[in-house]
Amino acid sequence: MKQKELKIGDLTLRRPIFQGGMGVGVSLGGLAGAVAAAGGAGAISAAQIGFREPDFDTRTLEANLRAMDKELNKARRIAKGGVVGFNIMVAMQHYADYVRQAVKGGADFIVSGAGLPVDLPGYAAGSDVKLAPIVSTEKSAAVILKYWAKKWNRVPDFLVIEGPKAGGHLGFTGEQLSFFDAVTYREEVKRIIAKVQEYEEKFSGKIPVVLGGGISSREKADEAFALGVDAIQVASRFVTTEECDADERYKQAYIKARKEDVMLVKSPVGMPGRAIRNSLAERVMGGEKFPPKRCRGCIKGCKPAEIPYCITEALIQAVKGDAENGLLFCGADAWKAERMETVQEVIDDLV
Repeated sequence: MKQKELKIGDLTLRRPIFQGGMGVGVSLGGLAGAVAAAGGAGAISAAQIGFREPDFDTRTLEANLRAMDKELNKARRIAKGGVVGFNIMVAMQHYADYVRQAVKGGADFIVSGAGLPVDLPGYAAGSDVKLAPIVSTEKSAAVILKYWAKKWNRVPDFLVIEGPKAGGHLGFTGEQLSFFDAVTYREEVKRIIAKVQEYEEKFSGKIPVVLGGGISSREKADEAFALGVDAIQVASRFVTTEECDADERYKQAYIKARKEDVMLVKSPVGMPGRAIRNSLAERVMGGEKFPPKRCRGCIKGCKPAEIPYCITEALIQAVKGDAENGLLFCGADAWKAERMETVQEVIDDLV
């Protein structure tokens, strides 16, 4: 099924595909720039983005904000006019600072989840940056649409739906993950689209819908478009590309993984997460605890003395190549990766 280009305000995607934001350090300027250069939308993850900065441990916020500029500029050099933005989690400490930095740097869009971004329009006020909440259910879509309409007199520039087969932190309870299968979630997507259409009518404008989670093949992409969405969001397929910013050993962990190696893990931030089975994942699920070496203030409400392990430390270890003692977040179909590809090959295969 050949897909047309997608327009979001003054932005044009030659290929209707968004690259999912993967942190820490998996999707930086290299990957995002390559996706944007190929006609899609490249997303840089702002989560602890400054982990390579020399003052990351002592001045974490400043290091992260500085790295946001560096990575966006890198993506711009690669993409030369392509569409590049940020994925910024609501759950992050200093969320407003990260949003304002993205706006100041000239990002094309901000995608925001891990909580409902109720105040995102206020933090980005006066800018042309396109804003998109991430939702997983019709209920969460209804809440954010109603809130933005009432408080900010606006709707999202586009809306991202992340399904139960997505990677990393999931916007579902364990009970919901058990309930939603392929058939029931398709109906949920249709309900979300119907809710979006209500607000399209109220505000007399199109709100493009992007669907992600388990879209790893042309067949899955076609199924998504058949539901009526305007674009797809893909993350795991881009990990095993030459342009991905993660260490080669991280990528090889995907290629070596079997279906039974993809598992749900307990996250210290209070949400279930999907990751590749390794020593750390098994030990965490077995009840072991790993006291943080230091706190870098990544997530709101985190209590370092009580968490089983530090998500920042685990993700940094993984992206630097420690495939056994780091946390290897992934989507449900990550095990299907068989070889390294280029970003262009992935996009051509999917859309």
